[in-house]
Amino acid sequence: MSQQLIADPTVKKGSQNMYNILVSDPMSKEGLLPLLESDNVRIVEQNVNEIDDASSFDALLVRSGTTVTAEVMEKMPNLKIIARAGVGVDNIDIDAATKNGIVVVNAPDGNTISTAEHTFAMIASLARKIPQANMSIKSGEWNRKGFQGIELRGKTLGIVGFGRIGTQLAKRAKAFEMQPIVFDPFLTQERAAKIGVVSASLDEVLASSDIITVHTPLTKETKGLLGMVNIGKTKKGVFLINCARGGIIDETALKHYLATGHIAGAALDVFEEEPATDRELLSYDNVIATPHIAASTVEAQLNVAAQVSEEVLLFLEGNPVSNSINLPTLSKEVYEKVKPYYELTKTMGNILSQCMKTPVQEIEVFYGGTVTELETSITTRSLMAGFLQPRVDAGVNDVNAALIAKERGIQFGEKHLTRSYGYANIIHAIVHGENRTFDIKGTYIKEYGPRIVSINGFNVDFFPAGHLIYVQHTDRPGVIGRFGQLLAEHNVNIATMQVGRKEEGGEAIMMVTVDKEISDELIQALTNIDDILFADKIEL
Repeated sequence: MSQQLIADPTVKKGSQNMYNILVSDPMSKEGLLPLLESDNVRIVEQNVNEIDDASSFDALLVRSGTTVTAEVMEKMPNLKIIARAGVGVDNIDIDAATKNGIVVVNAPDGNTISTAEHTFAMIASLARKIPQANMSIKSGEWNRKGFQGIELRGKTLGIVGFGRIGTQLAKRAKAFEMQPIVFDPFLTQERAAKIGVVSASLDEVLASSDIITVHTPLTKETKGLLGMVNIGKTKKGVFLINCARGGIIDETALKHYLATGHIAGAALDVFEEEPATDRELLSYDNVIATPHIAASTVEAQLNVAAQVSEEVLLFLEGNPVSNSINLPTLSKEVYEKVKPYYELTKTMGNILSQCMKTPVQEIEVFYGGTVTELETSITTRSLMAGFLQPRVDAGVNDVNAALIAKERGIQFGEKHLTRSYGYANIIHAIVHGENRTFDIKGTYIKEYGPRIVSINGFNVDFFPAGHLIYVQHTDRPGVIGRFGQLLAEHNVNIATMQVGRKEEGGEAIMMVTVDKEISDELIQALTNIDDILFADKIEL
């Protein structure tokens, strides 16, 4: 099964067409050399919002300064590809690009080393109080006793999120004779042993680390991950570092623990609001900060520009590219047919990711019924991307999901079935972990949209969207009543409820849709109810 993007069939390989490319944000000239040196390319360097007629451009290159909306795309009817020179693509309307048949690519690897090095520089600066000593001596002081630091050798470095950047950071920590301990739901013991790190639960990382650094994406699950509760689980005198995404460390909680002296220091390159406006947080002597520059090196800016330049040139010349964010370029007819299943599998992958919190070894995807008549490799990639996206610190897409899965020791494959369990079409995904298996079945019904019809062998039927609570319980009178009463006490209203069981009095499940986001405190309270075996939240 090919993992490369299908190039635009209207562009002939080796053609001598002239391609017009708009570079909307400042970029490294050296990085743009692949385009500048091509005889088939004409480059215009100007912000897209300042151009009256943008109808002739085939490609658009941006960094974070340009927001590419549906309206921008309407101004560019000839646009075939948008390239983001960097990892994040939150400034690009991916859905609008996909609907218009525009491929979106990024540069997920270009700033890995720069970010890892900046993180380690922040760690060293905290440990030896370098910024504070620098300011002191420049103000005319000579205070050798006021800046006593600590050695990094022998210290335990907790890494939350172990993708490309976390892996590079662990290598550098080991060179300093530190002990890396890692929390990542997808890190298998086999891969951890191969790299030479200790894989542990989040609570274990929090309790044992002298220094903690976060390297996860910012999602509903990771927003405020280090907040009042979790920071309280750390050692007194811990150092916290965030060079990933603002909001992973709750700044209100951070100030509280700085004020109490529980945290010895914090190093921040990213903030909940940027530019940083919280003067109280920045006023602490043991807080050092930089203005979101972890990826701002000459090499990184050259790398990301070069990477997207090469991708754009490959695509326009009819070759496959490997860092697409959205669907491969398909005919409108094929896209309309596959789109409902593509969206269903992306959602199924997301549900599996949130429900399967243990390390994963294999994912199997089975197709039955009319969906087998389509190109299911596209939907399998979509499911893998949906599964990996909430937990990985780099941009995950349908094309690179296979590579990222391989890096994490996850095998995956697909099979077509001769049966469809009574549905016109069925998609069945099974996730195998080190000590647990989780499976889910979904179908698409034209009149009702995507439906989840089975979870772990229990028959259900619900629309996968919104705020969900997944509960495993014993099928006894009163359980559902106590569940509903507890939700009422937390002012949480039930929108829909699906209940499934295999036999009377045996194990059963509930899948409940509620009207607002579910707190961790509510989930903990639910697990304390007699006969409720397990409860978890799913945010879609």
